[in-house]
Amino acid sequence: MKLNGISLNIQHKEEDTQHQELIELLDPHELGDEHRMTSVETPMHEGAFDLSNEEKKAKIETHFREIMHTLGLDLTDDSLKGTPARVAKMYVDEIFSGLNPENEPKVVLFDNKYKYNEMLVEKNITLYSNCEHHFVPIIGRAHIAYISSGKVIGLSKLNRIAQYYAKRPQVQERLTVQIGKHLQRILETDSVAVIIDAEHLCVSSRGIQDVNSSTVSAFYGGEFDKKSRKTELFNYLK
Repeated sequence: MKLNGISLNIQHKEEDTQHQELIELLDPHELGDEHRMTSVETPMHEGAFDLSNEEKKAKIETHFREIMHTLGLDLTDDSLKGTPARVAKMYVDEIFSGLNPENEPKVVLFDNKYKYNEMLVEKNITLYSNCEHHFVPIIGRAHIAYISSGKVIGLSKLNRIAQYYAKRPQVQERLTVQIGKHLQRILETDSVAVIIDAEHLCVSSRGIQDVNSSTVSAFYGGEFDKKSRKTELFNYLK
């Protein structure tokens, strides 16, 4: 029986390896717009932080200048010549700043001296992210709820944590889980819920060009796994 179990595990590992090898062999164009999430962690290579921010900006500026030139744009034009530097600064210091762990929001927790034991909900947190498949914006709102296990967090920190994870190339599912798990860890409670409702410009401005659809994703932990707590949360969100 034990041998069968070992054989089965080996077979599963071989199947997983073959599946991964198949994915790696496929042309990205053949995958189309499939909404893949390879892991909960943002995929980063080992040398991700070998360069300083200034060195990264210099390299991005050079490469983006080449992209613009390849597209046929005249980089001597007054309106265009500063664009590569502006894009580089925007990528590193702004819209992808969440890739750098040094930018993780510093959080101080406080004792729940009010003895508030019900859920706390922060609604309509504005989110701007970018789709990792096409590097075009994801624009939406996040709703975050938690039930204190004895500690509370400043309200603005919920916004900052959500925005920290949004400032990366993302897929919405990963973004939702990353925010939820981060809050569970720092709040020391499983009772966290995250709901994101967002529009993807990779859907509305290209491809199918559907301007009316939005995507909703959710993360529920602890008390929020209960139907009664979900109903209560949904009533707050109305």
